[in-house]
Amino acid sequence: MNHHGHHLRLERDWEGVAWLVLDRAGERVNTLSAELLDELAEVVAMLEAEPPSGLVIASAKSEGFCAGADLDEVAAAGNPQAARALVERGWKLFARIACLPFPTLALIRGHCLGGGLELALACNYRIVVEDPSTRLGLPEVRLGLVPAWGGMRRLPALVGPSLALDMMLSGRDLSARAAWKAGLADVSVPPRVMESAARAVVMSGRHCRHLPWRDVLKATVLRRLVAAQARKRLATRVRREHYPAPFALLELWARHGGDTLAEPDESAVSIAALLRSDTARELLRVFRLRERLRRSGGVAHAVQQVHVIGAGTMGGDIAILCAASGFRVTLQDARGEAVAAAVGRAARRACELHRDDPLAQRDLLDRLVPDTAGHGVRRADLVIEAIAEDVEAKRTLFAELESRARPDALLATNTSSLALDDIAAGMRDPARLIGLHFFNPVAKMPLVEVVAADHSNASVVARASGFVVALGKLPLQVAATPGFLVNAVLAPYLFEALRCVDEGLAPAAIDRAMRDAGMPVGPIELVDRIGLDVALAAGRALGLDPVPACLCEAVEAGRLGLKSGHGLFEWRDGLPVQVDAGDAPEGLAERLFAPLDAAASDALARGVVADADLVDAGLVFGAGYPPFTGGPLRRHAKESA
Repeated sequence: MNHHGHHLRLERDWEGVAWLVLDRAGERVNTLSAELLDELAEVVAMLEAEPPSGLVIASAKSEGFCAGADLDEVAAAGNPQAARALVERGWKLFARIACLPFPTLALIRGHCLGGGLELALACNYRIVVEDPSTRLGLPEVRLGLVPAWGGMRRLPALVGPSLALDMMLSGRDLSARAAWKAGLADVSVPPRVMESAARAVVMSGRHCRHLPWRDVLKATVLRRLVAAQARKRLATRVRREHYPAPFALLELWARHGGDTLAEPDESAVSIAALLRSDTARELLRVFRLRERLRRSGGVAHAVQQVHVIGAGTMGGDIAILCAASGFRVTLQDARGEAVAAAVGRAARRACELHRDDPLAQRDLLDRLVPDTAGHGVRRADLVIEAIAEDVEAKRTLFAELESRARPDALLATNTSSLALDDIAAGMRDPARLIGLHFFNPVAKMPLVEVVAADHSNASVVARASGFVVALGKLPLQVAATPGFLVNAVLAPYLFEALRCVDEGLAPAAIDRAMRDAGMPVGPIELVDRIGLDVALAAGRALGLDPVPACLCEAVEAGRLGLKSGHGLFEWRDGLPVQVDAGDAPEGLAERLFAPLDAAASDALARGVVADADLVDAGLVFGAGYPPFTGGPLRRHAKESA
């Protein structure tokens, strides 16, 4: 029996294998809406009535297998009855799929996240397709929620509680190869053979993977002990009042083996309570802001070859990021030792990204070509300048680049504070120049500011935004004002923290107070990482008076932070040495947030970005502003209400 419905297609092949294809109508990605799940329940009933020899579940979407639940429906489930109905729909349906009397297989290419992975876990087998976009994970805690459709029960039973809890508590996902090695997938195959491999596995009759007995004990008899140990580790990273979901996940797993329906709705760890929490509401909003930024880079960028000028920390890491994202890169710097250092970092990054794939490591390094003479400029589709913050040097460089680069090539500067107009003053066509402001560390920071002056070419800005998305980053279009958005808002916050040092407060106490308030890194550590000389120059450029005395004294003494091994902290092995310096005074976090929040409001008033949501997005993704607050303007609006 075949089925051609609104969101699903079911067909049986000549061997009696049923192929169920997910294709949510009118959407770019598959999400598990109530309508799609109802149609899936109808298909399951048909299969129960007329069992095939096997079932393969696949996707028709180029974006991936399934992105999980429909977040609009999740956000709308604000009362206990609606929340329980939401959980029951997926829990009971996936339990039916898990009990089907014939072998079932999920064929996964692209993202398979949240409810999508819970659907795949309900199948007997999983095949992952070797594609860079293939990622498997249960990221619900990043939305202030927990896996509620069986993932909390099935993932630990498949890969063991250690890896499962790590994935669920952090929200991190696995690549195709990592999923196969962990036992989350049965087979990992290249795209060209994925259908034939799916048919062979689902018809093979092979036994499903079984956990070692130690993991079985940890997931059953010792479950409460394992959860208690995980809870202690979790408490050192996040606070329950800020992020209740991971703590609730441990409670639900310890008490009920992950059955969210077993917890009463009035419980503080129930899915109903989590859905009603401010944290879930704000994290869902932050997720939508992320998607908005990603969609803003939807224009084709037409970039294949990138030329980076400047092989220092920023330039080298930008080149490595481009090579890791599949672009061919030439890296120019007259200092051969700087280029060599960047290539060494690229080798380490290749090992991190492709730990068990030497061929992929070699391919990444092959894409990064040292180019001390700058011959790559003439072939490049995009030229990124990342030399020192010297306006004369940059102006001279771009005047020369304009004549050497192709007429259709994008020209971008990574300046963090200089005016685009000043840099472009020597160019015949200043409209070609835009800013691509990356943040340090380049590999980890998700935001890139795409800087446009009044005269910047709109199509150039759009192409640059598309390129940023191709790097896996979030583009934020900002006006070419001093400090753009993130630095202009962060600088008053950092200077206020430094003034606290002038007043005698210990740097470690200041940082601890801000980490307790939800910031990922304390302000003093952040200044040391940025470089005290860079912070001093930026503060003066932004007119932030008075300049903290501790900052001037440290720079004069050559204590520049991480790069010199000593700043306001002493640094060892890339980490600050922080001695216990007692508690900070009450109200310190509010004092330090105040100038940051005021600068965010000022940036909106000056039109640095288009609206308040983009201010919040920029500060959450570019400065680590606590996501559970929703961002500075959102937080201020709630406090004023």
